[in-house]
Amino acid sequence: MNAPSPLLQFDGVICRFGAVTAVGGISCEIASGSFVALVGASGSGKSTLLKTVNTLVVPTEGRVLFGGEDVSTSPPARLRRRVGYVFQGIGLFPHFSVAENIAIGPRLAGEKLALERIAELLALVELDPAYATRMPDELSGGQRQRVGVARALAGEPELLIMDEPFGALDPVTRAALGHKVRELHTRLGLTTVMVTHDMAEALLLADRVLVMDKGALVADETPRALLAGAGGAAAQGLVAVPREQAERLAAMEQRAP
Repeated sequence: MNAPSPLLQFDGVICRFGAVTAVGGISCEIASGSFVALVGASGSGKSTLLKTVNTLVVPTEGRVLFGGEDVSTSPPARLRRRVGYVFQGIGLFPHFSVAENIAIGPRLAGEKLALERIAELLALVELDPAYATRMPDELSGGQRQRVGVARALAGEPELLIMDEPFGALDPVTRAALGHKVRELHTRLGLTTVMVTHDMAEALLLADRVLVMDKGALVADETPRALLAGAGGAAAQGLVAVPREQAERLAAMEQRAP
């Protein structure tokens, strides 16, 4: 029996900006239903690679295939419907209500989102439907990002891509939202690709971790394999941070009276 075709495929993707090569020739496949974390230090090219999926960045060379179709030839409205995007820094429109922000994707595709569907989406991200009439500046950072997730899900996408979605949040809110996104991934049968610089977050949420370094893909491992020492020097440098923190906390606990 043949293996199913990947939902998302990077085929020799190179992204250059003048003399700078941000992504240096990446090829990999992402299976339907998987939760993939894309990690690396700042400037490693991970956000640039992610943005090629919804054509915010057009590769200098290579292709991005979604469902076997080159995204560069896909009608923009159709691509927006099939790919939900959670922005770094949330990105809500400040002069739109919560309901208007959630409905913006379908609206751009010429559709009107029913109030009942908006209430359903708010409930999915654990916000009261009454929040629909609020403005973004009336919400906390965590609430705004929950709205951002609801907006990304409004078109019932096949693929959810997230660019440092929790980076500006406090640790408690960040952990709660990460848990919620993982739960929604499973419940809604999504394929999810998340960019993060936090290796602990990647290890806890993802099924598969891709590590980028200086525009190159240097590791492609499961969280368990990374914790066992796989992936090479760049990957293990990232794993060392949460591991050292855990060891220091354990040592403090042992010394406590």
